Amino acid sequence: MRRVLLLGGTGWLGREVARAAVAEGAEVVCLARGHSGEAPEGARLVSADRRSPDAYDALTGEWDEVVEFSYDLGLVAPALDALADRAAHWTLVSTISVYARSDEPGADESAEIVAPNDLTQYPDAKVAAERATAARVGDRLLIGRPGLIVGPGDPTDRFGYWPARLHRGGTVLAPTTEGRFVQVIDVRDLASWIVSAGTKQQTGTVNAVGAVHALEQFLTDAAAVTGFEGELVHLDDDRLLECGVNYWSGPRSLPLWIPAEDVGFAQRDGSAFLASGGTLRPLDETLQHTLDDEIARGVDRPRRAGLTAAEESEVLAATV
Repeated sequence: MRRVLLLGGTGWLGREVARAAVAEGAEVVCLARGHSGEAPEGARLVSADRRSPDAYDALTGEWDEVVEFSYDLGLVAPALDALADRAAHWTLVSTISVYARSDEPGADESAEIVAPNDLTQYPDAKVAAERATAARVGDRLLIGRPGLIVGPGDPTDRFGYWPARLHRGGTVLAPTTEGRFVQVIDVRDLASWIVSAGTKQQTGTVNAVGAVHALEQFLTDAAAVTGFEGELVHLDDDRLLECGVNYWSGPRSLPLWIPAEDVGFAQRDGSAFLASGGTLRPLDETLQHTLDDEIARGVDRPRRAGLTAAEESEVLAATV
């Protein structure tokens, strides 16, 4: 039986990877504090603080696969010291945010990455984690660089905002769509690829990204899935910014609205992902499952990204 160790495994993506590995018949161990929840059924949680000197003492024997989700070098480096020599294959989950430029549509894995000068910044920290892991693991390493991860259970609200908002109906504030694109990967497709690529001991660096969709078509598809019959009011970037609306993530934002100069961020080349066995479910399926999840969790719940009903009404009123 394959032995798979997840350094994490109780967060959103980690649980999906654990489920996928269990479904493939592997012995799955998740090393985590457990603050994000329990390990999924069929996986075993080893509770440990990874900053503790004895964090890895309970992990005995050899591992067919180790998956690292962290970007904190203070966690990544000790794990490499403790486990790299006992792992047949290592997967580091990185991010497309490591790339230095976002204005080049179709850029692939050879594009320039940022210099890791400030490890308090997410892209820099991910680059530092990539380099440290490559130096220690060598040709046993797969670096997956996901784009925007979406789907049921998403804690960021950067995608689910739209099906939830359209489901509520009424007049909906939206950005102008010309020249704007959406590129997402369903968390279940990403998890499945991580497990299968590890089983095949694939190596190298892969942009784990989805298909590119025009933002206008995305909103049309989301409206169809949700049965939306209201009105979309599109405002240009300058007007939205004047009204205090933020780009794409965080409070008082419009998710998936990316600065025009970052046109390449949602148009990364995903051919290596497909060539390495990655599969992508239809966007409509992800939208439907996300909508079902949003309804179950409450479409009016507080969110980490998007506009509240009051904020949206305020902006719409200011445009009359």
